[in-house]
Amino acid sequence: MQRSSNITSSTSIESSRIAQPIGTALDRFIKNNQDQFAFASGELSQLLRDIALASKVVNREVNKAGLIDIMGAMGSQNTAGDDQQKLDVLANIRFTRALAKGGEVCALVSEEAESFVDLNNDGKYVIAIDPLDGSSNIDVNVSIGTIFSVYRRKSPVQTPITEDDILQCGSEQVAAGYVLYGSSTMLVYTTGHGVNGFTYEPTLGEYFLSHPHLQMPEEGKIYSVNEGSANSFSASVTNYLQHCKDNKYTARYIGSLVADFHRNMLKGGIYIYPATAKDKNGKLRLMYECNALAFIAEQAGGLATDGFQRILDIKPTELHQRTPFFVGSKKMVEKAMSM
Repeated sequence: MQRSSNITSSTSIESSRIAQPIGTALDRFIKNNQDQFAFASGELSQLLRDIALASKVVNREVNKAGLIDIMGAMGSQNTAGDDQQKLDVLANIRFTRALAKGGEVCALVSEEAESFVDLNNDGKYVIAIDPLDGSSNIDVNVSIGTIFSVYRRKSPVQTPITEDDILQCGSEQVAAGYVLYGSSTMLVYTTGHGVNGFTYEPTLGEYFLSHPHLQMPEEGKIYSVNEGSANSFSASVTNYLQHCKDNKYTARYIGSLVADFHRNMLKGGIYIYPATAKDKNGKLRLMYECNALAFIAEQAGGLATDGFQRILDIKPTELHQRTPFFVGSKKMVEKAMSM
C-alpha cells in the first residue's frame, strides 16, 4: 500500500508540473483593465495591441539578424546625427505600418524621421517612438529595445494636426512603455495605474504577465553612466560619481538605454546621462526616450529629472529636443540632485 501511495503522490506532483499555469495573456490583461483608461472606448486598448504586434515582428527580425543581411549600417544618418542601422530602419517601418493600419494614431514622432508623420486618419492619439534604441549594440548581440509614449490628440478629429498635438509635456502622457529584446523579450508599460511587465512566449506567439505591479527599489547600489566622458562632466556630477565610488556602488553601463533602465528598475539604481562639453543639452531625446521612461519610473516609485526639474514638466519646443537625464531609485536621484 505504501508503494501505491508513493506512486500516486509522484504522479500528482508530475501532473501539477505539467499543468503549470502560464499566466495572464497581454490581450486579456488589457481588456480586464480597460476601465482604468481615462477615455475608455477601446482605441487605446487596440493601440497597445498594435504596438505589441509590431514588437513581435521586430523581435523576429532581431533574432535572425545574424542569418540574413539586416545587420550593419545603412550608410545614412538619422535626425540625431547617429549612423542609421538597417534594423533601425526596419523597426521604424514595422511600427509605422502597424500603427497606420490600426487607425488609432493620427500622428507619429520617430527618431528616424525628421518631421512628424501624419497618418491621415481620424485617430485620437499621438505616439512618440524610438523604434530601436541601442543601435551601436545591434551588431554585437547585446540587448536593444523600443521606447514609446502615447498622448491624446488635442485638436478636433477631421482637422489638421497642430503643434499642440505634437509638442506635449510628458505629464500629459496617457500611456508609455518599452520593449526589451534581450535574453527574453519583455514588454513593460503603464497607463498611469502602476507598471506591469509581460514576457514573450515565442512558441505561443503571445506576451504573458510575468512582472505584475513593478516597483523600483527606493535605494540601490548600481550607477549607470558613460564614464568615458567623465572629463567633460560638471563638478556636481563628478562629485556624485565619487560619492557612488566611496560607498562602493557597482558601475554597470550597457549602452542601451532600455537595458540599463530595466536593470535598475528591477534591482535599484540610477541612470545618468548629463550635459557634457560636447553635448551641452545632453544627448538623449526628451519626447521619445526620456518622457516615457520618466513616466514609468514615477509610476514605479522612482524619480526622473534633468538635474534641475522634473522631466515630465518640461515643455518641448521641438521634436528632437535633447535633455540631460537622471532617472532611477528615488533616494539615489534625490541624493544626486542634492549635490
